[in-house]
Amino acid sequence: MSTVMRATDSAEFLGLVPALAGFTPRDSIVLLPFHSGRTHGAMRMDLPDPAVDPEEFADAALHVLLRVPDVEAVAVVVYTDDLAQQVPDGLLLPWVPLIEALLGTVHETGVHIVEALCVTPDGWSDYLEHESALRALSTIPAAPGLPGVGDVSGDQLAGAALPPSDLAERERVGRALCDLGEVLDRELRGAPLTGHQNPQALAAAMLLDDVPAFAENLLDKPDDLQPFTCATLLWCLERPAIRDAMLVQWATDLGFGNRALAAQLDFAGAQQTIPDAIGQVFLGRGARPDPDRLGCALHIVRLAAARAPRHARPGALTAAAWLSWALGRSSHAGAYVDEALRIEPEHRMASLIGTMLSAAVLPEWSLRRG
Repeated sequence: MSTVMRATDSAEFLGLVPALAGFTPRDSIVLLPFHSGRTHGAMRMDLPDPAVDPEEFADAALHVLLRVPDVEAVAVVVYTDDLAQQVPDGLLLPWVPLIEALLGTVHETGVHIVEALCVTPDGWSDYLEHESALRALSTIPAAPGLPGVGDVSGDQLAGAALPPSDLAERERVGRALCDLGEVLDRELRGAPLTGHQNPQALAAAMLLDDVPAFAENLLDKPDDLQPFTCATLLWCLERPAIRDAMLVQWATDLGFGNRALAAQLDFAGAQQTIPDAIGQVFLGRGARPDPDRLGCALHIVRLAAARAPRHARPGALTAAAWLSWALGRSSHAGAYVDEALRIEPEHRMASLIGTMLSAAVLPEWSLRRG
């Protein structure tokens, strides 16, 4: 069942934006596309560097907007820490050249402008007014509560921090990784296992006999991430072919995960190319994934990243970045990419996701009206 929210004026509209976005934007431009008089969500972009050409930014923003099917109108809201300035001609709002370029570019396509508002630390105003006036922030109603939407008072990075983890947890996982690595190394070399191997490491290595089943079982008990289970997951996420197959599986189902892993291993062995159906999922195309399933997977890889020794975190952080992106949380994805690249600057997958985020590439399923 969908929830209908109505705004009768600009202040009420501003009160709805955090509920639509899932957070209260900061240093952002938010586009809210409309079809048949309704908007179904919000698209946030960072405010650009002042040196960026306004026309180039407007073209990029329009490209993102027009990916939404059947968009007929748009509302634009700027959230900035910059203050409005009193000048001889009246009130000068921040980011006027950028908004003029954006509104002009949008207007040329025939898309109607519903609102163009600006929220600053000392008030809010309307870019479309002939003489802008600053209204008190207290006139903006509190964001309404929505089923399934929690506290939206934090900004776009709220909730991106990894779960808490202490040194003892990280040491246990680190030792488990070493023990698992020793078992797998002996198996790879064909060396016989001896009584010196940790029995838990031997059991963890057996989980890798069926990686899709392992990935699926993790979703059944997302909070029960024991040290050797965590180590096994980290080992998988540090290997691109296995990591990518697990991500695709979490976005689809177990059967598709089996196909994805086989295809990834064949590709790694240079035997064949990745089937289009699998590649399309990874690019955010096709059927919309179950958000609860993706959210559960994201919870698991965030736990793994938090409990991993620093050197073993990039794979889990990169997985968290892709899952966040798949859920439409590009700001969180960017935070995980940045952390992964701080640890491993040449990490290919993290760099690829970072490039996608810089280009404002969104999963197609996030642009469809639910």
